[in-house]
Amino acid sequence: MAAFLKSDLFLRFLGGFVIGVVGVFILQPNDDHSSLTSPAMAAPASADSASTADDAAR
Repeated sequence: MAAFLKSDLFLRFLGGFVIGVVGVFILQPNDDHSSLTSPAMAAPASADSASTADDAAR
């Protein structure tokens, strides 16, 4: 058992789990807004009605 725990296969297998756990914690979404993305904003209602009026006039 001790030889298996020190084997290269086991250490690489365990290392994959460590990398996976670190990735899960780093890449999980959080509630605060990130500086890399901007919040989505809805267009004002007047802009939508104006564009449909322009389309109807054509």
